[in-house]
Amino acid sequence: MSQVTLKQLKDLSLFECIEDKTLNLIKESISINKLKKSQILFSERQNIDYIYIVLEGKVTMYKLSEKGRKRVVYILNKGEIINNANFDEYTSSINCEGFEDSEIIGISKIELLNIMKVHFKLTEMILCSTSKKIRRLYRQIKNTIPIKMDKRVAAKLWKLSKDYGVETQEGTLIDVKINVTYLADMLGSSRETISRAIKELQIVGMVKIKNRKFIVNREKLNEYFKSV
Repeated sequence: MSQVTLKQLKDLSLFECIEDKTLNLIKESISINKLKKSQILFSERQNIDYIYIVLEGKVTMYKLSEKGRKRVVYILNKGEIINNANFDEYTSSINCEGFEDSEIIGISKIELLNIMKVHFKLTEMILCSTSKKIRRLYRQIKNTIPIKMDKRVAAKLWKLSKDYGVETQEGTLIDVKINVTYLADMLGSSRETISRAIKELQIVGMVKIKNRKFIVNREKLNEYFKSV
């Protein structure tokens, strides 16, 4: 396990407003874990004594159905807390694996809580991080309301383009490796159903696929999935 530097911590949005004296306490209490793509960090119903934060890369948070179908809930990026929910004494209610090769900060839950007791700004930042994740969950719940699958796909591609979009002459490139199978996991549907929905969006000029990445018209997608 390698050590993290003070600069690396300051580069994370979670810690950008935290004083050096607090960061030094955090720095002394953490380790960095290498996580390979698709490698499991923790599983559902596992007891977890550490709070994990993405230092570099991305991780996938997902649930499994009774039939073993994966439903992706989040893709978490650099600077995001992975397991906010594990500050209590309950086991994990979700699975986590590497979306790509990543570096993960691990800090003892007890040690982090002790630091939070005397450094309110850190507590505030962690509460804000938890609030953002709850709002994302609310959006996920909203998206479970029965609507046409092509509109659900349009909404998901719009959100991905907001998070990972790069503007090009052809439209907004979603600059992350999301294929049809992974979209199906994100939407809890079959690959065949998602493939048909994407073809419908391609026909009307909202979506292109180039070099295995999606290029979208954000304005048209937004209008489409919000239309009645």
